[in-house]
Amino acid sequence: METIELKINGRKRTLHCLPNATLVEVLRDQLHLTGTHIGCDTTQCGACTIHVDGDAVKACTVLAVRSDGSEITTIEGLAENEASHPMQKAFKACHGLQCGFCTPGMIMSAVDLVNKGCAVDPAAIREGLSGNICRCTGYQNIVAAVLQGASEMQEQSS
Repeated sequence: METIELKINGRKRTLHCLPNATLVEVLRDQLHLTGTHIGCDTTQCGACTIHVDGDAVKACTVLAVRSDGSEITTIEGLAENEASHPMQKAFKACHGLQCGFCTPGMIMSAVDLVNKGCAVDPAAIREGLSGNICRCTGYQNIVAAVLQGASEMQEQSS
C-alpha cells in the first residue's frame, strides 16, 4: 500500500491505496465521491473527468499515486454553499442532459473550457468537448448549456 495526500474539494485527505489504483477508483471506492463515473477505462468517453491542479483530467487512467500532493475538484466540489455551480444550472436549464451518465464529466470539461477561455463559440465548444461522449442528447443542448454557463460564470467573476 502507498500513502498519498490529496486536497479533494477543498479538504485535505491522507489515503492508502495500491500502487496500481486509478484515481477514479480511489475517489469512488474510498471517498464515495460517486459523481465521477467510470465509463470506458480508456479515456475515450470522458465520464470520469475531474480537475487536477486546475486542469481537466480523465481519472480512469491516472494512477492515484501520481496525484500525490495534488488539488482535486470533482463534480461534488463545484457547488458552493450548497448552491449549484453556474454550469450545473445551465445544463439543467438548457436540457443538456438526458440519462445523466456523461453529465458530470461533461460539466467538468465545460468548466475547464470556460476557465481557459476556450468556450467562445459553438464550434470551439464542440472541439473542446470532443473527448466527452454523450449517447443520448445529440449535443445541441449541451453546446447551448455551455454557452449559457460560460456567460453566467463570466458574470459571476465580474
